[in-house]
Amino acid sequence: MAEASITLGGKASSLSSSSIFAVATGRAQVRIDSSLLDRLSSSKTTTTTTTSFKHRITVPDFLTLEESRAFLIVLLNKLLLSNAPSRIPLLLSETLNSNPRTFHCEDADVTEDELTRSALLGVSAILDHRSAALSAFADVAAAFSCEALKADVTAFNLMDSGDGHTSKEEVAVAGDMRVLLNGSKSVGKNKIRSVERVSKVHGSVREQAKAMHSRMRVELNSGVKGAAGSEEAVCTVLLPLAAALRELGECSFARARSNLEAVGGDGLKLGVGEVFGKECPTEDGLSSGFNKAVNLFLGKEYDKFAHEVSVLLALVWKVVAWEAVAAVAVLEAADLNEMVQGVKENGENVKVEEKEKKKKKVVLGKGTSSILALIKERLQSGGDMVLGTWVADFLSFLDLAKPEFNEFSLKVKDVVESNEGRRLPKIPKGTRDFAKEQMTIRKKAFSIIEEVFERHGATALDTPVFELRETLMGKYGEDSKLIYDLADQGGELLSLRYDLTVPFARFVAMNGLASFKRYQIAKVYRRDNPSKGRYREFYQCDFDIAGQSEKMAPDFEVVRILTELLDELDIGEYEIKLNHRKLLDGMMQICGVPPEKFRTICSSIDKLDKQSFQQIRKEMVEEKGLTSETADRIETFVKEKGSPLALLSKLKQEGSDFLKHDGAKEALKELEILFTALEKSKRIDKVVFDLSLARGLDYYTGVIFEAVFKGGTQVGAIAAGGRYDNLIGMFGSKQVPAVGVSLGIERVFTIMEQQQKDQNQVARPTKTEVLVSIVGNDLTLAAELAGELWDAGVKAEFLVNKRRTKHFEYAKELRIPWMVLVYEQEINEGVVQLKDLEANTDIKIPRGEFVEELRRRLHP
Repeated sequence: MAEASITLGGKASSLSSSSIFAVATGRAQVRIDSSLLDRLSSSKTTTTTTTSFKHRITVPDFLTLEESRAFLIVLLNKLLLSNAPSRIPLLLSETLNSNPRTFHCEDADVTEDELTRSALLGVSAILDHRSAALSAFADVAAAFSCEALKADVTAFNLMDSGDGHTSKEEVAVAGDMRVLLNGSKSVGKNKIRSVERVSKVHGSVREQAKAMHSRMRVELNSGVKGAAGSEEAVCTVLLPLAAALRELGECSFARARSNLEAVGGDGLKLGVGEVFGKECPTEDGLSSGFNKAVNLFLGKEYDKFAHEVSVLLALVWKVVAWEAVAAVAVLEAADLNEMVQGVKENGENVKVEEKEKKKKKVVLGKGTSSILALIKERLQSGGDMVLGTWVADFLSFLDLAKPEFNEFSLKVKDVVESNEGRRLPKIPKGTRDFAKEQMTIRKKAFSIIEEVFERHGATALDTPVFELRETLMGKYGEDSKLIYDLADQGGELLSLRYDLTVPFARFVAMNGLASFKRYQIAKVYRRDNPSKGRYREFYQCDFDIAGQSEKMAPDFEVVRILTELLDELDIGEYEIKLNHRKLLDGMMQICGVPPEKFRTICSSIDKLDKQSFQQIRKEMVEEKGLTSETADRIETFVKEKGSPLALLSKLKQEGSDFLKHDGAKEALKELEILFTALEKSKRIDKVVFDLSLARGLDYYTGVIFEAVFKGGTQVGAIAAGGRYDNLIGMFGSKQVPAVGVSLGIERVFTIMEQQQKDQNQVARPTKTEVLVSIVGNDLTLAAELAGELWDAGVKAEFLVNKRRTKHFEYAKELRIPWMVLVYEQEINEGVVQLKDLEANTDIKIPRGEFVEELRRRLHP
């Protein structure tokens, strides 16, 4: 008897994959909206004229019963959406509600293509519903396997990196696995590839299932008859889902096989293994099913293709179900072995004597233990059974088409969502946490950067993390939209700082300074789209010189400082692209760009490192209103790039357009002074003169530059800067010229971290030199010995534990070079044991001399 009804044809009614599945499996009936009933009923008595586009509704013979019913409900919905007067919808609804096993319908105003499309959508709707259910259950089966195999589950520590390069669905799967296994004592340290791949494989299934669901929501409720391209649109989403399903099946099969090997008890292993060998689909079967589906897709037999993907999903479902069965057989081996032993060779049941030995308690995760309890409750409701019956009953219970499994799925969902581990906090997109290894790299980098800045006579400055909104607005051109505004706190409109340059200019103006050389290392915030090396919260390392000085002297020094920074951070090959704002303005005027569009066109040119000129040209012409001729002239200039002195000489040749423009002529003179100084300082080889460099910030007035990493890690610009003579004057009564450089340290960190990975290097997370190891429980002795080391300035930690191995594991993990080992024997003898972990040697030293001996060995 149907439990619900699905209403079609009403203004607010819509068809979903879940409702199609409910009707297809006989759990729901179809009801046509009352507003359509009168019109449809009257059409019963109307004589219909046969037309050339009428076709008899024939259910494709390759469809299953469920797929046939899904086909008919999709067709019914399409007829209702098309508002075509016909009695066919009434006949279809009556047919569906009578739930026959065969269907006979007369001619209808539908084309052959529409019949094919309805079959495709019907089968796809079932696939949509089942793939979502499979995705959730596959996580449960994999979690059981992790515990059955005592697997290492550190792969599930995957977190969103915040840079947009971590798959959202992979992170979600890892999170759900942590929820299911939270508190488990059954996971271990076994490295198992099929477990390590769970996040990626299951995440792919989730991603493709969601794409399928989004497509079906559109296609099922489209009122356009025979919408062109809809079959291709559905199948191009269905094909990657099929690939993801095959991979899921293969991965699950590998775990199922491993589970069978881990089953305790020969009788149990033999019994379950025998049924598994007969009934579980194989990897060859999965590949064969996938290949058959792909061939149908290539042959554009889309309805048959969808059916074969449905067949593939059924195979994968069975594999996943077997994975769960095999895993539970491992976890419940004690009880199941009793079931096997409780059967005599002649098949008669006997009572198993109670064992004197207490069963070893298996501590599962909070999620898996709750779900296993649900399964056991269902299986035990059938009373006593033999092993073969238990396996069959288990597999039957996991049949998606049965109402019992739907109830089970809802309970599993509740378990996952209500588990306290689900509420583990997350960090916002575009931000990062930095663990001990990463902090070691950062501290080293910051130390180098500060040393370089202070070498050049700069003093440190710190400013508030937020500023008055009016301070920041109008300084960043089109990037002003990336400023984070704070909620009004009563009287002041505030924003998080976008960079460190504007706050520096505000500080100089506010304090009436005529000159100031400062550095600042602090976080800034941008409401940007996270990507590789691009974050919403990140550090900047700024060096600025404000005040009157010898022409181009500060410009030379900041470029020189940038080369020193990048050389001493030892990140690898880089280049510094350099240009001049007045040269850019001259170029704009020479090419015929209206003055009011200089800045916006510069913003477009600034994207040339990420986009082709054709894309930039389209933006300048179609969006910003430049003529095609002007855009083409700009192209001839921005292609100029090369050795600074050579290109400068070319641009200064007689007849050069730049010599006819006063601002550009002045820029060329300034660049000549700068390039000559850099040449004398032996730094010119790091610089490239590039006329396409524009820098989008409005406040630049002179030299502009940008450093780009040339190694394998693609992170974009790693540093930038330039001259800004008018910015400080915006905040005060007098203009103070200034020039500065900003190092994008987060991107530098990305390069340094990748270098460590490539070289298999592991940074020491602490500076601890000595571990005081008390093998026992005497905290007072640990306090005494460690206290003496601290008083002597030795970097030391202490550990009090009765297990000797714990001390060595801790020292090895933190790569501590020396240990002071104290056992009961050493206490009685008045000595301590010094162990050099790198050399693997040890000596005994009188208790009163160990501090001096350690200091001598640590700092010879």
